[in-house]
Amino acid sequence: MSWLKQVIGTEKAIIAMCHFQPLPGDPYYDTEKGVAYALETARRDLAALQNGGVDAIMFSNEFSLPYLTRVPTVTAASMAYIIGRLWGEIRVPFGVNALWDAEASLDLAAATGAKFVREIFTGVYASDFGIWDTNVGKTIRHKKNIGADGVKLLFNIVPEAAKYLADRDLESIAKTTVFNNRPDALCVSGITAGAATDTQMLKRVKDAVPNTVVLANTGVRYENVEQQLSIADGAVVGTTFKVDGVFENTVDEGRVKKFMDKVKSFRGGA
Repeated sequence: MSWLKQVIGTEKAIIAMCHFQPLPGDPYYDTEKGVAYALETARRDLAALQNGGVDAIMFSNEFSLPYLTRVPTVTAASMAYIIGRLWGEIRVPFGVNALWDAEASLDLAAATGAKFVREIFTGVYASDFGIWDTNVGKTIRHKKNIGADGVKLLFNIVPEAAKYLADRDLESIAKTTVFNNRPDALCVSGITAGAATDTQMLKRVKDAVPNTVVLANTGVRYENVEQQLSIADGAVVGTTFKVDGVFENTVDEGRVKKFMDKVKSFRGGA
């Protein structure tokens, strides 16, 4: 039994993304609609995801484009405010992701009671956001210092819109990440949100670290979810739950239910 069963309640878990609209300080923040608009859209999406039957939720500032690798205080504060206002309505385990800042994500988890965090914890990358460096030793010590011992860490080892600078194969990255850092899960992604995770990459990672939870992190859809879950231990799902499967749109409860019905059927027959 993996921690997915213990924390989320099931193996082959589906973690659904609840994407926040642009927040104060973001380039596309709507000052007239204000934070109230971000709160209400998140409330509607949360209800649609939960009513559709997802196993867990991950709150993320997905529309804070272009992303920062060190988020300003106002971003984490706005996210905490929204989650706090929604707290009584959350019926499933939840996690957080303040893109792309590992320490800010951990701060947010500690403040809101999140069960898990997804971030880029290790590696150095050339990315759309510049040279992307990390300091996992400092980050894990920060986790300890803020009393977030119980927060599960989902390591994204194939970051979107980025390339690992060292000339290393995927299996080596997976093995050394697990040996040196003891992640709770490894996330394998496509090039952007909504882009399919390559099944061969997914299998290479799972074969390299069979005792570690491996998640398909992007592009899991109704058409490929059984194939992805036959390899991965679970999936992080966002875009396919939106109206017409479009990243920018709001969540479509009907699409969520159809997807989750297929997942539950797959789990029942596995």
